[in-house]
Amino acid sequence: MTFLNDFLCNPPRDPRASDIEIIPKAFYVPEHSDPAQQRFAFGYDIRIVNHGARTVQLIERHWHIDRGNGCIHEVRGEGVVGEQPILNPGTVYRYQSGSVIETPAGHMWGDYGFIDAEGEAFRVAIPLFHLVAPRDYRPLH
Repeated sequence: MTFLNDFLCNPPRDPRASDIEIIPKAFYVPEHSDPAQQRFAFGYDIRIVNHGARTVQLIERHWHIDRGNGCIHEVRGEGVVGEQPILNPGTVYRYQSGSVIETPAGHMWGDYGFIDAEGEAFRVAIPLFHLVAPRDYRPLH
C-alpha cells in the first residue's frame, strides 16, 4: 500500500511538464456573491508560460474544486474559455474564469493536457490555490 500512496501523492512527471509554468491567482467577486444565500463567487487568473524550446498546444483541462463543505466537484473539458491556445517557446497565455461555491473558503487544483509539435500528449499540474472570501463577506454564526 505504501507504493500506491507514494505513486498517488507523487506521480511520475513527464520531463516536458517542467518547461510549462502554471501561475494561478484567485480573487473574490462580491458583485456575483450572496453570502446570505451561501453563494460565494471567485474569479481566477491563470498565466501559462512556455519556458521550453518546443511549441505546445493546450488541449484539455481537468479541475478539482473543493467547495469547503466536504464536496469536491470535478470538471473536465476541451481547452480553456473556448480556446485551445498554442504556446510558442517563450510565450505566455493568460485567461480568466470563475467558480461559485457554497462556503466562504475552498480551493482548486488540477491539470492541463497538452500536445507537443510531434503530437505527443503530456499533462501539467495546476498548483493548488485557495478561494477565500474577505472577512467582511463571511457570515457570522
